[in-house]
Amino acid sequence: MFDLKDIRQRPEEYDVNWARRGLSPQTPKILELDEKRRSVQTQLQDIQNERNTKSKEIGLIKAKGGDADTIMAEVASLKDKMTELEQAERDLTENMTALLSSIPNQLDPSVPDGEDEDDNVEISKFKDTPEIVKDHPDHVEIGERLGMMDFEVAAKVAGTRFVVLKGALAKLDRAIAQLMLDTHTEEHGYTEIQPPLLVSSDVMYGTTQLPKFEDDQFETTDGRWLLPTSEVVLTNLVREEILENFDKPLRFTAYTPCFRKEAGSAGRDTRGMIRQHQFYKVEMVSITKPEDSDAEHERMTGCAEAILQKLDLPYRKVVLCSGDIGFAARKTYDLEVWVPAQGKYREISSCSNCGDIQSRRMNARYRPQGEKKTEFVHTLNGSGLAVGRTLVAVIENYWDEATQSIIVPDTLKPYMGGITHIQKAV
Repeated sequence: MFDLKDIRQRPEEYDVNWARRGLSPQTPKILELDEKRRSVQTQLQDIQNERNTKSKEIGLIKAKGGDADTIMAEVASLKDKMTELEQAERDLTENMTALLSSIPNQLDPSVPDGEDEDDNVEISKFKDTPEIVKDHPDHVEIGERLGMMDFEVAAKVAGTRFVVLKGALAKLDRAIAQLMLDTHTEEHGYTEIQPPLLVSSDVMYGTTQLPKFEDDQFETTDGRWLLPTSEVVLTNLVREEILENFDKPLRFTAYTPCFRKEAGSAGRDTRGMIRQHQFYKVEMVSITKPEDSDAEHERMTGCAEAILQKLDLPYRKVVLCSGDIGFAARKTYDLEVWVPAQGKYREISSCSNCGDIQSRRMNARYRPQGEKKTEFVHTLNGSGLAVGRTLVAVIENYWDEATQSIIVPDTLKPYMGGITHIQKAV
């Protein structure tokens, strides 16, 4: 969430920043609730002091054999009043938590202003933008021609927005994930984690999936949640911890299925594998000191770019504008890969610096060297990459119409058991 003391000191700056996201002023409501809660806390403290004083008087009166009934009644009345105020404090605290949980993160000053994705700013490009090929088959058509991608069977067993991959295409999907994991662990210094796929509400809250995005999540009958991204677990590995000797960033990666209802994207990308209820992703998460998070953000984005470069896929790097950036992010870079059938770049990775909005929710801190006071860590996350979207990009960019086959990229051949071309089985 946010530092209330800091908001009290410079409310205008917070509102100006939130206005860049299109929000109305938030600090009047925050400060009003804060003042009410602090007033109740002051009353509680005053009554507690009065109660302690009167309790001592009762002891003195009784020690002298006097009648303490009147003052004892006063103490009982004070106790009732304290109970009322304690409930009022709890209610105000809950209201404050709900309010702060509904407000997105403050933006980094370097984030460009804009209304939507059309205002995102291109930073760099790998390979020239390919020429648009008329009537280039998309991954669905290619997969069905090869007999290795089946949406009809998937719909029979699970409904829409699922797919069944078969044979060499399933192997290619697995090879892509293995390349990503090997690269991030062996070359980029990430520690591989195999996380649970079911998590608690507290964990989902810690990384801002709840309450803001509840409608996009799958909840189980026992109150747990299917993992929407392994970021949820990887970031929460440091929840309620105070990190000692925290000299360098902690870096974690995981390959997991992810589950999302996609309630907020009804009608978008209904064809194929771009947007599904179940998909696979290799995630990267970093935990850093505040002063290190900007550099780590650049490094993490570079790690995601390295995968696309190994696959020799055309892509571009953009910085998201104020109107397109995610709820928890201070700054986000998107990597967009070229999708030939659509004749445009599509997002394949988002790398975000979340600052301390998640660590405050998780109470994740570190102790600076030689100091008693603790500080909140910064958290970062990025797709390294979305495996399904990478498969789509490989299928379409490496499709050879003449031979009706997918040419296996050189970096994936060691994982494909000698397969160099994926063709329809005879």
